[in-house]
Amino acid sequence: MSELPFFVYGTLRPGERNHELFLRGRTSAGEPARLAGVLLHDGPGHPYAVRGAGQVAGELISAAPGGYGALLCVLDRLEGYAGPGHPRNLYEREVCEAVRLRDGARVRAWVYLAAPGAAPGAPIPGGDWLSRPRLPGAPRTP
Repeated sequence: MSELPFFVYGTLRPGERNHELFLRGRTSAGEPARLAGVLLHDGPGHPYAVRGAGQVAGELISAAPGGYGALLCVLDRLEGYAGPGHPRNLYEREVCEAVRLRDGARVRAWVYLAAPGAAPGAPIPGGDWLSRPRLPGAPRTP
């Protein structure tokens, strides 16, 4: 399969903790995008995207030249993905079509969606992890 970009919608977005920890130096580009046909739910310090009638805000990120395989491994490990349909998956990695905001182009990208065994919390209104309600004084991510 070709080297698809990744659609990230939670703690991997710019300004969030996991962006710095896992993407710094591993990506070459990032652009705002939206993903239709999914709903965003709160989770234990991270969100879950689940199929449904909604949209999720996020970023399309591309691997740095020569770093695609390493980035894919890092993200699979972070997202608790052990392979298609694995019973211990926290997320399933699927190809979805995101819409790049700058030009409306539809872009095939990897997205980590909640696995069947995940326990999503309350929906996040508006589908944007960055605009979710937080407790006063709480950091952006745990």
